Amino acid sequence: MLFIEIYLLSAVFVVIFVLMLQNRSVYSSIIKQEAIKLGFIFCGISRAEFLEEEAPRLETWLKNGMHGEMQYMENHFDKRLDPRLLVDGAKSVISLGINYFTDKVQTDPLSPKISKYAYGIDYHQVIKDKLKQLLTTISERIGEVNGRVFVDSAPVLDKAWAKKSGVGWIGKNTNLINKKKGSFFFLAELIIDLELEYDIEPSADHCGTCTRCIDACPTEAIVAPYIVDGSRCISYLTIELKNEIPQEFHGKMDNWMFGCDICQDVCPWNKFSVLHQQPAFDPHPELLKLNKGDWEDITEEVFQKVFKNSAVKRTKYSGLKRNISFLKKDI
Repeated sequence: MLFIEIYLLSAVFVVIFVLMLQNRSVYSSIIKQEAIKLGFIFCGISRAEFLEEEAPRLETWLKNGMHGEMQYMENHFDKRLDPRLLVDGAKSVISLGINYFTDKVQTDPLSPKISKYAYGIDYHQVIKDKLKQLLTTISERIGEVNGRVFVDSAPVLDKAWAKKSGVGWIGKNTNLINKKKGSFFFLAELIIDLELEYDIEPSADHCGTCTRCIDACPTEAIVAPYIVDGSRCISYLTIELKNEIPQEFHGKMDNWMFGCDICQDVCPWNKFSVLHQQPAFDPHPELLKLNKGDWEDITEEVFQKVFKNSAVKRTKYSGLKRNISFLKKDI
């Protein structure tokens, strides 16, 4: 009799376990389907746990001062590596990507250049709204789920989580690259307290022997494959750096006034990039028309008009003027 009871109890546990696995699979499918409906180009899911491989890399990068004046990178070291310290009871990290690639360009080839990602409305708000919609849908279709949304504004190592979920590999320029989509996309995360089916098959590294990004960087910011000295990156110099741009970078900025697309433009995998379908990322009607002289004489009124609700406002009018003045000295 005891043997029969133990057998029946074991059978019940097996059934419960199988049902749990089935539920996780169903829940994961629902989340991925809803993410695509919202305009995300991919969705990968990882177990929320300590990023053991990233810890020594981040520590070395910081010790070598490659974060420049981005002092905030030194904060919340443990939280950057463990999402369970950001969300109570965190079980899953959902990594998502949204395309921003465009073939639109500034009409004057002599104009100071702005990175594609900053053409339209600030991506932080656009993506955060979509993430909140996804979180609401998860609660409606699955049940009460607690979690937080993250868009490049909290201590989350988004590229590491995206890599872990198998949606791409981290290239030699340290950007995440997807074999079918390239790298012109934003990354974002949902960290929730729900067990899901995890994507445990990592993407292979397809950079091979290619060094185009390293060779093309005019400030030599990619100091070695997979290592970027942030303090030398044009994006850092034109956005994050609040003091004057060091004189050593004269003649090396390739006419970029906000951000930089060089290492992505030369990447062979971006031949697979397709045009985004997000109207919010389309440029302000006047942005691409401004010529070199317009930029050099830009007023704060024009700045506020063209860059209303834009990521460019992060550098402020004074910062953009500083960048443009620095480029004028290259002539």
